[in-house]
Amino acid sequence: MKILIDECVPRSIKRSLTGHSAHTIQELGYSSYENGDLIRIAEDEFDLFITSDQNIRYQQNLTGRNLAILMLSTNKGSIIKANRERIFETVNNMKPTEFIALVL
Repeated sequence: MKILIDECVPRSIKRSLTGHSAHTIQELGYSSYENGDLIRIAEDEFDLFITSDQNIRYQQNLTGRNLAILMLSTNKGSIIKANRERIFETVNNMKPTEFIALVL
């Protein structure tokens, strides 16, 4: 699965996504894009967008998108690290276009 990781999510999450092709917004040079533009770009190139932006589902129209979105409840590195197996399992079980808000 091709995964795009939002800049609000610690980059260290990549190490937890073994077996997937994961890229951060920073390494792709997408840091200047707003969420709406990012989602449009991600939709064309990726299967999953991981963010911790709690407002994404209210700020963006996610209806009809061809992209799964995993919204983490925090961007705190220690909490994400402590839940890396749970995040990995959630990613592995996500379906195309699914939106999951994962409370950590």
